Amino acid sequence: MRIAKLDNVAHHWRDDGDPAGKAVVFANSLGTDLRLWDALLPLLPEGLHYIRYDTRGHGLSSCPPPPYSIEDLIDDAETLLDHLGISEALFVGLSIGGMIAQGLAVRRPDLIKALVLSNTAARMGDAAMWRQRIDWISKNGLEPLSDSIMQRWFSPAFLASDDQEAWRNMLRRTPVAGYLGCCEALAKTDLTDLLPRILQPTLGIAGSLDGASPPEIVQETIEKIPNAHMALIEGTGHLPCVEAPQEFARLLIRFFKETNHA
Repeated sequence: MRIAKLDNVAHHWRDDGDPAGKAVVFANSLGTDLRLWDALLPLLPEGLHYIRYDTRGHGLSSCPPPPYSIEDLIDDAETLLDHLGISEALFVGLSIGGMIAQGLAVRRPDLIKALVLSNTAARMGDAAMWRQRIDWISKNGLEPLSDSIMQRWFSPAFLASDDQEAWRNMLRRTPVAGYLGCCEALAKTDLTDLLPRILQPTLGIAGSLDGASPPEIVQETIEKIPNAHMALIEGTGHLPCVEAPQEFARLLIRFFKETNHA
């Protein structure tokens, strides 16, 4: 395990693959940590340098007091990549991780060569919905919402498997303060005006059964990015890298080749 103490956050991060290879950076979703990518990594080419980190308030990263803003989360990613000496990375962000990717691509194009925006959008939900969730969790915790969140995350087939229990436990064990801080960021974020300024090649990925970021909102975002296209993974929910890692890997490998990042 590695910790990078940077500014106000101690980031838990991990790297795999070839340290001399081209960098691929992964940013996790709300309620998960860097283990989100565990099933995917063994399916990817060996010659690349894979970097994962836990978003603030998640996993083993520190949990500053909320609220957070999307700018805070973008700052975190920027500071970590600068600390690690990473540039011209292919950045893979899922859900809130994809929103971090959008903002960082515009702010620091030297850091980001290409983007994979998985199960994300320029705006996810509306402020009133997030405020309601924040108020409810503040009073009751995450546990009572775990069933409804899992139904948005996964397909019925995956929910019927024993594997779903690990993800439910990951969600339950997310620090409530970190979860609420990221909910605050989501409530305040609309990146629509930034999308025409994302000039990097971009791949959008959606799950056909995603209850958190339905394919239509992913498509709406991808259509506003000049050099972007979208792929749909059938039969999966909000975390297709968990439900269909082989298909997710196939899409990434093809995109690596398209962007000369293989």
